[in-house]
Amino acid sequence: MTKRSGIFSGDDPFRLARQWLGEAEAVEPNDPNAIALATVDPDGMPNVRMVLLKEIEPEGFVFYTNYESAKGLEIEGNGKAAFVMHWKSLRRQIRVRGFVEKVEDALSDAYFNSRSLQSRLGAWASHQSQPLTTRAALMAEVAKVTAKHGPNPKRPPYWGGYRIVPTEIEFWADGAFRLHDRFRWSRDKIHDSWNIQRLNP
Repeated sequence: MTKRSGIFSGDDPFRLARQWLGEAEAVEPNDPNAIALATVDPDGMPNVRMVLLKEIEPEGFVFYTNYESAKGLEIEGNGKAAFVMHWKSLRRQIRVRGFVEKVEDALSDAYFNSRSLQSRLGAWASHQSQPLTTRAALMAEVAKVTAKHGPNPKRPPYWGGYRIVPTEIEFWADGAFRLHDRFRWSRDKIHDSWNIQRLNP
């Protein structure tokens, strides 16, 4: 196994990712859990957008979205995604690639119910990624779903969580003279053991 020490030490990449995120939460002024999520459309054209990572589980990374959004449809199309987390204050980043699955309904329900009422109603009102005539039309839709669903709306059937189960995780830290430190954890299948390699900057 590749020798690692300091901020790269440990035998569990998910625990290491949680440690790095915890350190970022102490210094990043806004959204330390923001990730740039990449997917591809049916023609192989890539898409990337910022979303919020909500949990690092023992074997995966979880975020929530509208299943009928562009990213949701692209994930359903090929079942793969990648993301990068970058923290300027720490001069570190984590890159992840892997397979995507929907989280359990109970987990999506629990997270949805933890959101503010306005966010829950917004999930009902927004036809995410679809054309919108005016903001006034969106606010009218919010008013309509508020009247329909009341103060305790259930989770929309088209909204919930995705879990990225990685086959590759890379930890990167800035080095002097651009001689960065990079360690890649990789495996051919999601239940295989990890192979760890140091990479050139």
